[in-house]
Amino acid sequence: MSESGRAASRTAVLVCQGRAVADGKAAPGRFADPVAVRLLRTAERTSVDEVRRSTPPKGWQARTAYERVRACAEVVVPRTVAIDDALGAHATGQLVILGAGLDTRAWRLPGLAQTDVWEVDHPASQQDKRARLVEAVEAVRGPDEGNLPVGELPTVARSVRFTPVDFAVDDLGMALDAAGHDPSAPTTWLWEGVVPYLTRDEVRATVAALAARTVPGSALVVNYQAPSVKAAAGRLLTRVLGSSVTSGEPWRSLWRPQQMAALLAEHGLRVVSDDTLLARAHSLGSPARGRASLQSGRVAVAESH
Repeated sequence: MSESGRAASRTAVLVCQGRAVADGKAAPGRFADPVAVRLLRTAERTSVDEVRRSTPPKGWQARTAYERVRACAEVVVPRTVAIDDALGAHATGQLVILGAGLDTRAWRLPGLAQTDVWEVDHPASQQDKRARLVEAVEAVRGPDEGNLPVGELPTVARSVRFTPVDFAVDDLGMALDAAGHDPSAPTTWLWEGVVPYLTRDEVRATVAALAARTVPGSALVVNYQAPSVKAAAGRLLTRVLGSSVTSGEPWRSLWRPQQMAALLAEHGLRVVSDDTLLARAHSLGSPARGRASLQSGRVAVAESH
C-alpha cells in the first residue's frame, strides 16, 4: 500500500502486468492468467506488449519500465504456481485473500467454484480494482456479446465479498464479521505480496487476528521476503532512478524462515512447507539465473493444529 494510505497500490498494477506478460508464454500447462490483461488500462499495457514481443523501447525511462515488467513476470510465475498448488491442496469453503490487490484467482480458478472468497485490501486499492472489473466488461461488450452482465466481470468462485481494511489501523476480525466470514468453519488464508510492506508489529497483529478466526482444518499460505543484500540493493537502485511504481511503497519487514515459523507456531499454525521461488522456478524449467528476488522470495504453507 502507499505511504499515505490514500492511493491505490502501484505494486499491484506491476504484479498484474507481470502475470499478463507471462500468460501463454511461461510454464505452459502450469501457469495461465488470461484475466490479468483485462484488468490493465491502455497505458499499462504498453510495457506488457513490448515485453511479450521482446522489443525494448529506446530511452532510459521507457527501458526501465520495460525491464521492471520483464523482471516481475519472471518472479510472479513461480510464485503464482506455488500458491495455486497450495490452494488446491488445502481447499476449504472459505478463502480469505489478505491484500488482494489485482488478484484474479476468483475469476480464473475453476477449483473455487464451491468457495466463498473474501478479498481484503486497502479501501483505495479495492475501489480501483472494482472500477477495473467494470471496465473489463465494458471493454469487450459488443453486438456479439450483449449477454454479458451489466456491472463487474463475473467470477468463477461461488461468491466474492470485497472487504476494505487498512492493515495499519483497522480491525481485521471486525471487518470480516461484517462481511459474513464464519470463524467456526475452516478457512484457507492467502497472504501474498503484503508482508514486506508491513512493519513487524503489523505482521504480528495480522497473524494474531487471523489465528483467532482459524479452526482445525484451516491453512495459511503466506508469501514473504527473506533478508537479501542483493534484493535490497536492487530496490534502492530502483528508487534512486525514480521509479513511479515502488518509490512510495518501501519494504518494512523481512523474515528469515525460522522467524516466520516461530511466529506462526505461537498462534497454533505449523509450517509444513517453505520454499524459495527460485526452487519453484527451477522445477518449472524456468531459465531464471538466480535473480535475487527469486532467491529471497518464499512461499510457506502452515496448517492449523
